[in-house]
Amino acid sequence: MALRPVQVNIKALDGPAVGRFWAEALGWSVFSPGVTTYVGPADAPDGGPDSEVVWPHPVAVCIDVVPVPEPKTATKNRTHLDLATTSAAHQTELVARLRALGATPVDVGQRDVPWTVLADPEGNEFCVLEPREIYRDTGPIAAVVVDCVDPRAMGRFWGEAMDWTVHEVTDDHASLRSAKSGGPYLEFLRTPDVKTVPDRVHLDLLPYPGDDKEAEVARLRALGATDLDLGQGDVPWTCLTDPEGHEFCVLALP
Repeated sequence: MALRPVQVNIKALDGPAVGRFWAEALGWSVFSPGVTTYVGPADAPDGGPDSEVVWPHPVAVCIDVVPVPEPKTATKNRTHLDLATTSAAHQTELVARLRALGATPVDVGQRDVPWTVLADPEGNEFCVLEPREIYRDTGPIAAVVVDCVDPRAMGRFWGEAMDWTVHEVTDDHASLRSAKSGGPYLEFLRTPDVKTVPDRVHLDLLPYPGDDKEAEVARLRALGATDLDLGQGDVPWTCLTDPEGHEFCVLALP
């Protein structure tokens, strides 16, 4: 039994617009099956107009933009994306292109660092990293990064929750990645503040074919996850929080 992260869920006032931004930012395609806007790599080699987006993608952790009536507050998201670059010139070009698409520079207290902190058109923070060897084969998303109080505890919980391999655990940082290689890392960074409000960004997990979703949810509860009622009503997915209160959903198999 195991789960895998398949998408990053982003709440937005204008879901299609935010979806288009992220598709342009990552060089991916947009697919709108209904209320949400899904962004992921196309399965055709050229990504042309006849391409189709594959869900779930076998390697990439994709993006699902969900429309909500409330705008983002001034509170910094506790989950964000780090984007990979291959050279200093690529980093400079990517930052310029993202700003032309509507991204804005933001100050989250980062001071003098080699990466650039931006926000998407609705204020969701993300980082454009300087070239790092560790992210050379991740694709455009280097990592999904979560602020937390105890990276060791988060590494234990998420390492048992998913089938990803724990690569590093210290007092300040924990990282996991799919054992199949390729795709982003999931990283936990120690921060002094605790979570106080619902986040605009969270992970969605999916069981593997043949696994039982309800059994997986029960296993997560035994590991320390807690049920979350967001007024979602009768839906095929299950909303939970990890031991530090980060929201996530377990989706039903397609």
